[in-house]
Amino acid sequence: MSELITAPSVDPRIFRDVLGTFVTGVTVVTTCDVDGVKHGLTANSFSSVSLDPPLILWCQATTSKSYPAFRDNEHFAINILAHDQSSLSRHFAKASEDKFGGIDHAPGIGGAPLLHGTAASLECVKVAAYPCGDHMVYIGQVARLSRSSRAPLAYCAGRYLSAPPRVEDEHDMLTEHR
Repeated sequence: MSELITAPSVDPRIFRDVLGTFVTGVTVVTTCDVDGVKHGLTANSFSSVSLDPPLILWCQATTSKSYPAFRDNEHFAINILAHDQSSLSRHFAKASEDKFGGIDHAPGIGGAPLLHGTAASLECVKVAAYPCGDHMVYIGQVARLSRSSRAPLAYCAGRYLSAPPRVEDEHDMLTEHR
């Protein structure tokens, strides 16, 4: 077993800047609270965990206003934003009483809102939640998913990037023609 080696101190700003050099996709994670009020937040702390069963993870600050809604609901959706949806990312990154006013969306499994025009979406059932530092790590099993042909939005060093357009491969062509 390896021993945890701790540095005398790691400057939080430098740590954040170093993590910012890693290019990520941009998602809006959504759910509903016990009263049916819709909640959503921008997150790039999203990753695949397992193909069989299909599991993903995402992380949320426990200080987030929407933390109780995500903590208490068994369903959430991961909306993977498309290349031209940086304004949607900024919208869901800000605190607001009604984040869904004027936003095109439809209800997904468990009422979790699915945003229109995204590159993809994954509707999940929460199977685990783990407290880690100042965040909660949620593991979700994918119950339903969809993908468009739109290129995804990416983020690096505090800036939005447009990912290159998707190139259709033989698998995509077979899937689209069924």
